[in-house]
Amino acid sequence: MKQIPNIFTLINLFFGCLAIIVILQSGIELITTGEGIQMMNMPEQIFMASLFIALAAVVDFFDGFLARLMNASSAMGKQLDSLADVVSFGVAPGLIIYQFLRLSVAREADGLDASVAWLLPALLLPCAAAWRLAKFNLDENQTYHFKGVPTPAVGLLVASFPLIFWHSSAATVTDIFLNKWLWYAVVLLLSWLMVSDIPIMSLKFKDYSFKNNSSKWILVLLAIVLVVLFKWAAVPFIFIAYILLSLRLKNK
Repeated sequence: MKQIPNIFTLINLFFGCLAIIVILQSGIELITTGEGIQMMNMPEQIFMASLFIALAAVVDFFDGFLARLMNASSAMGKQLDSLADVVSFGVAPGLIIYQFLRLSVAREADGLDASVAWLLPALLLPCAAAWRLAKFNLDENQTYHFKGVPTPAVGLLVASFPLIFWHSSAATVTDIFLNKWLWYAVVLLLSWLMVSDIPIMSLKFKDYSFKNNSSKWILVLLAIVLVVLFKWAAVPFIFIAYILLSLRLKNK
Protein backbone atom coordinates (compact mmCIF):
# COMPACT_ATOMS: atom_id res chain seq x y z
CA MET A 1 0.00 0.00 0.00
CA LYS A 2 2.87 2.38 0.76
CA GLN A 3 4.10 2.01 -2.83
CA ILE A 4 0.83 3.09 -4.48
CA PRO A 5 1.90 6.79 -4.70
CA ASN A 6 5.20 5.70 -6.25
CA ILE A 7 3.32 3.61 -8.81
CA PHE A 8 1.36 6.71 -9.80
CA THR A 9 4.67 8.57 -10.15
CA LEU A 10 5.92 5.88 -12.52
CA ILE A 11 2.70 6.24 -14.54
CA ASN A 12 3.53 9.94 -14.80
CA LEU A 13 6.94 8.95 -16.20
CA PHE A 14 5.28 6.44 -18.55
CA PHE A 15 3.04 9.15 -20.04
CA GLY A 16 6.05 11.45 -20.38
CA CYS A 17 7.88 8.77 -22.37
CA LEU A 18 4.84 8.28 -24.61
CA ALA A 19 4.77 12.03 -25.25
CA ILE A 20 8.42 11.93 -26.34
CA ILE A 21 7.74 9.00 -28.69
CA VAL A 22 4.94 10.76 -30.55
CA ILE A 23 6.88 14.03 -30.68
CA LEU A 24 9.84 12.34 -32.33
CA GLN A 25 7.57 10.63 -34.84
CA SER A 26 6.18 13.98 -35.98
CA GLY A 27 8.75 14.73 -38.66
CA ILE A 28 8.48 17.70 -40.97
CA GLU A 29 7.56 16.89 -44.54
CA LEU A 30 7.13 18.79 -47.78
CA ILE A 31 3.69 18.68 -49.34
CA THR A 32 2.55 20.05 -52.70
CA THR A 33 -0.86 21.66 -53.09
CA GLY A 34 -3.08 21.26 -56.13
CA GLU A 35 -1.72 24.58 -57.41
CA GLY A 36 1.82 23.22 -57.31
CA ILE A 37 2.83 25.26 -54.24
CA GLN A 38 5.17 23.56 -51.76
CA MET A 39 4.26 23.85 -48.09
CA MET A 40 5.61 22.49 -44.82
CA ASN A 41 3.57 20.08 -42.77
CA MET A 42 4.04 18.53 -39.35
CA PRO A 43 1.85 15.42 -38.90
CA GLU A 44 -0.74 15.71 -36.17
CA GLN A 45 0.68 13.00 -33.88
CA ILE A 46 2.10 15.83 -31.81
CA PHE A 47 -1.48 16.41 -30.61
CA MET A 48 -1.07 13.18 -28.67
CA ALA A 49 1.99 14.60 -26.92
CA SER A 50 -0.20 17.36 -25.48
CA LEU A 51 -2.64 14.73 -24.26
CA PHE A 52 0.06 12.59 -22.64
CA ILE A 53 1.63 15.59 -20.88
CA ALA A 54 -1.81 16.56 -19.55
CA LEU A 55 -2.37 13.01 -18.31
CA ALA A 56 1.07 13.06 -16.68
CA ALA A 57 0.06 16.26 -14.85
CA VAL A 58 -3.16 14.66 -13.59
CA VAL A 59 -1.27 11.62 -12.32
CA ASP A 60 1.41 13.90 -10.82
CA PHE A 61 -1.29 15.62 -8.78
CA PHE A 62 -2.74 12.34 -7.54
CA ASP A 63 0.57 10.79 -6.49
CA GLY A 64 1.16 13.65 -4.04
CA PHE A 65 -2.47 13.59 -2.93
CA LEU A 66 -2.34 9.84 -2.28
CA ALA A 67 0.99 10.12 -0.48
CA ARG A 68 -0.51 12.64 1.96
CA LEU A 69 -3.80 10.73 2.26
CA MET A 70 -2.08 7.42 2.99
CA ASN A 71 0.70 8.99 5.05
CA ALA A 72 3.12 7.36 2.62
CA SER A 73 5.43 10.28 1.88
CA SER A 74 9.06 9.24 1.67
CA ALA A 75 12.46 10.50 0.55
CA MET A 76 12.44 7.98 -2.27
CA GLY A 77 9.02 9.16 -3.43
CA LYS A 78 10.25 12.76 -3.52
CA GLN A 79 13.27 11.84 -5.64
CA LEU A 80 11.22 9.60 -7.91
CA ASP A 81 8.65 12.35 -8.44
CA SER A 82 11.33 14.81 -9.52
CA LEU A 83 12.91 12.30 -11.92
CA ALA A 84 9.53 11.69 -13.54
CA ASP A 85 8.80 15.43 -13.74
CA VAL A 86 12.08 16.10 -15.57
CA VAL A 87 10.94 13.77 -18.35
CA SER A 88 7.23 14.66 -18.50
CA PHE A 89 7.47 18.42 -17.93
CA GLY A 90 11.03 19.14 -19.01
CA VAL A 91 12.23 16.86 -21.81
CA ALA A 92 8.86 16.36 -23.55
CA PRO A 93 7.95 20.10 -23.64
CA GLY A 94 11.50 20.89 -24.75
CA LEU A 95 11.07 18.56 -27.71
CA ILE A 96 7.74 20.18 -28.60
CA ILE A 97 9.58 23.49 -28.88
CA TYR A 98 12.35 21.70 -30.81
CA GLN A 99 9.78 20.58 -33.39
CA PHE A 100 8.28 24.06 -33.64
CA LEU A 101 11.77 25.42 -34.20
CA ARG A 102 12.31 22.83 -36.96
CA LEU A 103 9.13 23.99 -38.63
CA SER A 104 10.06 27.66 -38.20
CA VAL A 105 13.58 27.25 -39.57
CA ALA A 106 12.46 25.00 -42.45
CA ARG A 107 10.03 27.71 -43.53
CA GLU A 108 12.88 30.11 -44.25
CA ALA A 109 14.95 30.29 -47.43
CA ASP A 110 17.34 27.30 -47.49
CA GLY A 111 15.84 26.35 -44.14
CA LEU A 112 16.00 22.62 -44.79
CA ASP A 113 19.79 22.95 -45.00
CA ALA A 114 20.11 25.10 -41.88
CA SER A 115 22.45 24.06 -39.08
CA VAL A 116 21.01 22.06 -36.19
CA ALA A 117 22.52 24.73 -33.93
CA TRP A 118 19.38 26.82 -34.57
CA LEU A 119 17.34 24.10 -32.84
CA LEU A 120 19.53 23.35 -29.82
CA PRO A 121 18.27 26.27 -27.64
CA ALA A 122 15.09 24.22 -27.13
CA LEU A 123 17.14 21.88 -24.94
CA LEU A 124 17.73 24.64 -22.40
CA LEU A 125 14.20 24.03 -21.13
CA PRO A 126 14.79 20.46 -19.84
CA CYS A 127 18.11 21.61 -18.37
CA ALA A 128 16.35 24.39 -16.45
CA ALA A 129 13.66 21.92 -15.32
CA ALA A 130 16.32 19.55 -13.95
CA TRP A 131 18.02 22.44 -12.12
CA ARG A 132 14.73 23.65 -10.66
CA LEU A 133 13.77 20.18 -9.41
CA ALA A 134 17.19 19.51 -7.89
CA LYS A 135 16.94 22.83 -6.03
CA PHE A 136 13.43 21.90 -4.89
CA ASN A 137 14.61 18.56 -3.48
CA LEU A 138 17.24 20.29 -1.36
CA ASP A 139 14.82 22.87 0.06
CA GLU A 140 12.57 21.67 2.87
CA ASN A 141 10.53 24.87 2.99
CA GLN A 142 8.74 24.64 -0.38
CA THR A 143 5.43 23.18 0.75
CA TYR A 144 2.75 25.87 0.42
CA HIS A 145 4.84 28.06 -1.86
CA PHE A 146 7.60 27.48 -4.41
CA LYS A 147 10.78 29.26 -5.35
CA GLY A 148 10.45 29.57 -9.09
CA VAL A 149 7.63 28.35 -11.31
CA PRO A 150 6.99 24.60 -10.86
CA THR A 151 7.86 22.41 -13.85
CA PRO A 152 4.32 20.96 -14.30
CA ALA A 153 2.97 24.49 -14.88
CA VAL A 154 5.61 25.10 -17.56
CA GLY A 155 4.99 21.67 -19.08
CA LEU A 156 1.24 22.26 -19.38
CA LEU A 157 1.82 25.70 -20.89
CA VAL A 158 4.08 24.30 -23.62
CA ALA A 159 1.71 21.37 -24.18
CA SER A 160 -1.05 23.84 -25.03
CA PHE A 161 0.92 25.39 -27.90
CA PRO A 162 0.36 22.61 -30.48
CA LEU A 163 -3.36 22.62 -29.71
CA ILE A 164 -3.61 26.40 -30.09
CA PHE A 165 -1.60 26.27 -33.33
CA TRP A 166 -3.56 23.54 -35.07
CA HIS A 167 -6.98 24.67 -33.91
CA SER A 168 -6.49 28.20 -35.22
CA SER A 169 -6.98 29.16 -38.85
CA ALA A 170 -5.82 32.75 -38.36
CA ALA A 171 -2.77 33.66 -40.45
CA THR A 172 -1.53 35.89 -37.64
CA VAL A 173 -1.40 32.96 -35.21
CA THR A 174 0.47 30.85 -37.77
CA ASP A 175 3.02 33.59 -38.35
CA ILE A 176 3.57 34.04 -34.62
CA PHE A 177 4.03 30.33 -33.95
CA LEU A 178 6.39 29.91 -36.89
CA ASN A 179 8.80 32.62 -35.79
CA LYS A 180 11.98 31.12 -34.36
CA TRP A 181 12.73 34.27 -32.37
CA LEU A 182 9.47 33.81 -30.47
CA TRP A 183 10.57 30.33 -29.43
CA TYR A 184 13.99 31.52 -28.31
CA ALA A 185 12.25 34.13 -26.15
CA VAL A 186 9.83 31.51 -24.77
CA VAL A 187 12.70 29.15 -23.87
CA LEU A 188 14.68 31.88 -22.12
CA LEU A 189 11.67 33.24 -20.23
CA LEU A 190 10.35 29.88 -19.05
CA SER A 191 13.83 28.63 -18.12
CA TRP A 192 14.45 31.76 -16.08
CA LEU A 193 11.06 31.49 -14.35
CA MET A 194 11.88 27.92 -13.28
CA VAL A 195 15.36 28.58 -11.89
CA SER A 196 14.54 31.95 -10.31
CA ASP A 197 13.65 32.50 -6.67
CA ILE A 198 10.34 34.22 -7.47
CA PRO A 199 7.82 33.10 -4.81
CA ILE A 200 5.04 31.15 -6.52
CA MET A 201 2.01 29.84 -4.68
CA SER A 202 1.41 26.13 -4.39
CA LEU A 203 -2.07 24.90 -5.22
CA LYS A 204 -2.22 22.82 -2.05
CA PHE A 205 -5.03 23.87 0.29
CA LYS A 206 -4.53 23.95 4.07
CA ASP A 207 -8.30 24.39 4.29
CA TYR A 208 -10.98 25.39 1.81
CA SER A 209 -11.93 28.79 3.22
CA PHE A 210 -11.83 31.76 0.85
CA LYS A 211 -10.10 33.93 3.44
CA ASN A 212 -7.02 31.70 3.67
CA ASN A 213 -6.97 30.72 -0.02
CA SER A 214 -8.29 33.78 -1.83
CA SER A 215 -5.63 33.78 -4.58
CA LYS A 216 -6.12 30.07 -5.25
CA TRP A 217 -9.89 30.32 -5.49
CA ILE A 218 -9.60 33.39 -7.72
CA LEU A 219 -7.26 31.42 -10.00
CA VAL A 220 -9.68 28.47 -10.15
CA LEU A 221 -12.66 30.69 -11.00
CA LEU A 222 -10.66 32.69 -13.51
CA ALA A 223 -9.42 29.50 -15.17
CA ILE A 224 -12.98 28.23 -15.62
CA VAL A 225 -14.09 31.51 -17.21
CA LEU A 226 -11.05 31.64 -19.52
CA VAL A 227 -11.50 28.03 -20.67
CA VAL A 228 -15.15 28.71 -21.52
CA LEU A 229 -14.20 31.82 -23.48
CA PHE A 230 -10.96 30.76 -25.20
CA LYS A 231 -10.78 26.94 -24.95
CA TRP A 232 -7.17 25.82 -25.62
CA ALA A 233 -5.96 29.41 -25.95
CA ALA A 234 -6.91 29.96 -22.30
CA VAL A 235 -3.84 28.12 -20.99
CA PRO A 236 -1.29 30.93 -21.55
CA PHE A 237 -3.68 33.40 -19.90
CA ILE A 238 -4.12 31.07 -16.92
CA PHE A 239 -0.34 30.72 -16.66
CA ILE A 240 0.08 34.51 -16.61
CA ALA A 241 -2.70 34.83 -14.02
CA TYR A 242 -0.93 32.21 -11.88
CA ILE A 243 2.26 34.28 -11.88
CA LEU A 244 0.47 37.57 -11.18
CA LEU A 245 -1.65 36.14 -8.36
CA SER A 246 1.47 34.61 -6.81
CA LEU A 247 3.15 38.02 -6.84
CA ARG A 248 -0.01 39.52 -5.31
CA LEU A 249 0.17 36.97 -2.52
CA LYS A 250 3.85 37.79 -1.96
CA ASN A 251 3.13 41.51 -1.69
CA LYS A 252 0.24 40.82 0.66
